[in-house]
Amino acid sequence: MTFKPHVTVACVIQAENHFLIVEEEIRGKTTWNQPAGHLEANETLIQAARRELWEETGISAAPQAFLRLHQWIAPDQTPFLRFCFAIDLTARLPTTPHDSDISCCHWLSAEEILHSTQLRSPLVAESIRCYQTTERYPLSLLGAFNWPFEMPNVQD
Repeated sequence: MTFKPHVTVACVIQAENHFLIVEEEIRGKTTWNQPAGHLEANETLIQAARRELWEETGISAAPQAFLRLHQWIAPDQTPFLRFCFAIDLTARLPTTPHDSDISCCHWLSAEEILHSTQLRSPLVAESIRCYQTTERYPLSLLGAFNWPFEMPNVQD
């Protein structure tokens, strides 16, 4: 049997020492998450991160750095690979969610997020901790190729 984890992207957005969190209801419970979602067919991880950010917050911004890849098995045994990106903004921007699953957005301190009992998964807090370590990786670390792959013309 082939292992097929869900591939997701998430953006840790920081401005003025606050982090952008989206609020949604999951199985009757209000939860907090970073703007995040599934990779769709024919898009790169970076494109998915930009799309999810816009859909869930109304903010148009590009990931600036790669933070971490998290592998997680949810309590219902669903496997996830979550690619986490960092975006630093100069100011807290107003939000307008376009995704009907998002009820609102909050700009919160790291402490408010890390001590919350409303986090959708442990990856929400872990992503904030990763951001705080200041380790950043270039986006070029993530390559994207189309099929059929064409080799560059190499001359001797």
